[in-house]
Amino acid sequence: MDQLVPTERYSPYRIFTAERWAQFRHDTPLTLTEDEVRRLRSLNDPVDLEEVRRIYLSMSRLLSAHVEAMQLLFRQRQVFFDANDAVKAPFIIGIAGSVAVGKSTTARVLKELLARWPSSPKVDLVTTDGFLYPNAILRQEGLMDRKGFPDSYDVGAILRFLSGIKASLPNVRAPVYSHLTYDVVPGDFVTIDRPDILIFEGINVLQTRDLPQDGKAVPFVSDFFDFSIYIDAPEDLVHDWYVERFMRLRDTAFRDPKSFFHRYSKLAPSAAKAIAEQLWHNINLKNLRENILPTRPRADLILRKGTNHLVEEVALRKL
Repeated sequence: MDQLVPTERYSPYRIFTAERWAQFRHDTPLTLTEDEVRRLRSLNDPVDLEEVRRIYLSMSRLLSAHVEAMQLLFRQRQVFFDANDAVKAPFIIGIAGSVAVGKSTTARVLKELLARWPSSPKVDLVTTDGFLYPNAILRQEGLMDRKGFPDSYDVGAILRFLSGIKASLPNVRAPVYSHLTYDVVPGDFVTIDRPDILIFEGINVLQTRDLPQDGKAVPFVSDFFDFSIYIDAPEDLVHDWYVERFMRLRDTAFRDPKSFFHRYSKLAPSAAKAIAEQLWHNINLKNLRENILPTRPRADLILRKGTNHLVEEVALRKL
């Protein structure tokens, strides 16, 4: 049974074409400019202002409703517990999906739109990259070829971070990752201080684990999410986007002598493309099939992309 087939009788989702989805934005204002969208989008991602109108404004309106509903529930719980001193917990949005599918662009554009609501909420964005084990540990454990797989992350650190955020603790720190050096930056942290909304983005944020037979609590990262989004696309398209991005990086960021991938910038185009294909098939495709794609049905909202990174279909979980 494919839950994302519109005619599937038992699907927990409502399926919309991008054109139908765009109509749900109603009078939600467009608060971004073309130049701002251009700065927010990732390399090789052609998302433009029209795509923001088609897809993101309806998402913004939907999330506004969810945040308002959670705030109402919080106030009702305060009355229920006869407590007036509790600090309001932030609304946490998880964004998952394959490498090269456009998660970072979605996260950044969404962050800007949410921060420009009339209520001016404080919105922060954190990625899971900083929670990867340092390369030294990955090499020691023989995990460098599994970087990005669930076992390459410090899940305990992720859970402690999200627990602190959800408890509204001040100045919760998240480690910083450098895409230039392809490693966690020692001693470098970003401090998140009680946001109204936190966007937490990463390929495996909807990942589950085996449940213990004794019934003891095993928290998942997604247990801290109030809403989750999965960016989806056919496997062949993601492959093309990954290789295209690799080749563009070869001509740009990889040319920096400090880049972990600097050696690839010196290869002939055919040799560099062969490396990209190898990395895709041996690491990223394997991770997609084994770990990332199986988490798709756990998302509240699924954005299904087609050619040119444009969303063609939206699946929203039924209430």
